Amino acid sequence: MTNNLFKNKYRIPSTRLKEWDYSRNGYYFVTMCVKNRESVFGQFEHGEMILSDMGNIAEQCWREIPVHFPFVKLDEFVIMPNHVHGIIIIDNNVVETQNLASLHASLPRHSFSRHRKPNKFGPQSKNLASIIRGFKIGVKKWATINHIHLEWQSRFYDRIIRDEKELLNIRNYIIINPIRWDDDKENPDMKNKVIN
Repeated sequence: MTNNLFKNKYRIPSTRLKEWDYSRNGYYFVTMCVKNRESVFGQFEHGEMILSDMGNIAEQCWREIPVHFPFVKLDEFVIMPNHVHGIIIIDNNVVETQNLASLHASLPRHSFSRHRKPNKFGPQSKNLASIIRGFKIGVKKWATINHIHLEWQSRFYDRIIRDEKELLNIRNYIIINPIRWDDDKENPDMKNKVIN
């Protein structure tokens, strides 16, 4: 991956798919990390995640996403010591009975064709990036008011969920993520472990 110069600073190009409209109906797996892997959301005690006040606020802000973005539904999620995993469903039709199959059936078959015109970035208040930005701002605002240091990594990871099998795999990954904390690459204690 090459770096680009922007305002006389180098930055990594976006990981978003240029061909994809992120305001489009779909299921999205997202991960947001705290800068420098600081464990501000809580800690594990006897294999159980105990949320800090900041972790409780992160959970509250996550659950309130549909209040601020009525076209969003939430699926499985987990608050970890220094990151958040979740599945966001964008449903611009706001039809309660729609499921993954019908959402994806409504998408053009050649969504990823290289012959498709580049995305012109529709309304920036109704796409995945704006949803994540709103969540991060809500958590950061509470931290600032309460004099708690919190810095998010500037980017977030996302994956467009393509089918039911992938959705089930990602749900399972989220559910078992706390069990795997000791071996998680986001666990700051991992760098102190000696690998045999």
